[in-house]
Amino acid sequence: MAIIETEAALHEAHRDNHTHRDVNGGWLRPAVFGAMDGLVSNLALMTGVAGGAVSHQTIVLSGLAGLSAGAFSMAAGEYTSVASQRELVEAELDVERRELRKHPKDEEAELAALYEARGVEPRLAKAVAEQLSRDPEVALEVHAREELGIDPGDLPSPLVAAVSSFASFALGALLPVLPYLLGATALWPAVLLALAGLFLCGAVVAKVTARSWWFSGLRQLALGGAAAGVTYALGSLFGTAVG
Repeated sequence: MAIIETEAALHEAHRDNHTHRDVNGGWLRPAVFGAMDGLVSNLALMTGVAGGAVSHQTIVLSGLAGLSAGAFSMAAGEYTSVASQRELVEAELDVERRELRKHPKDEEAELAALYEARGVEPRLAKAVAEQLSRDPEVALEVHAREELGIDPGDLPSPLVAAVSSFASFALGALLPVLPYLLGATALWPAVLLALAGLFLCGAVVAKVTARSWWFSGLRQLALGGAAAGVTYALGSLFGTAVG
């Protein structure tokens, strides 16, 4: 009895600790990339313009223009990219669907050979392939997983990717502009808020990827700070040359 209870407890512990996060969703990558890109690109744009010794109204206008243009560009790019990828996958699924309809026995044998190559005993591999092939939709799903490495029922959504990119880019790009909208007339509050946002974004990403939060945050802070510093220097140089 004690052995049974121990095994049950171990099974329960394994089930509780053996869960995985969604790594195939269409929202995470564009959302993270969009926020980072919005912060870095708009901070760099605004510091570059500020380096030219222009008025703070010009800096605000540049930041708002960068936010709008970047958000729409990111959304359009993500939608087109994910839609194209999805269409390619669906075309390959149509090919596989036609093969299953025209040559069911050949596809069944192909599936059995795949299982045999992975170490399954030939007779068992043949029996499993035969059973899975009875339902055309199940057969299609199995062949898609085994041959194409995809899940037909879990394809990324172009709309989700586009909306995630738009919203996250706009949110990231808003941070450097926000101090000006609240009445600031100097550049340093915008820089400080943007750098804090970069560190926070890096730390949040670390929670998703299981990396050290401080390392990820500092890395993103350093990259964004370097981009802002370089563009400010270039803005000062070009501003002097044009002036």
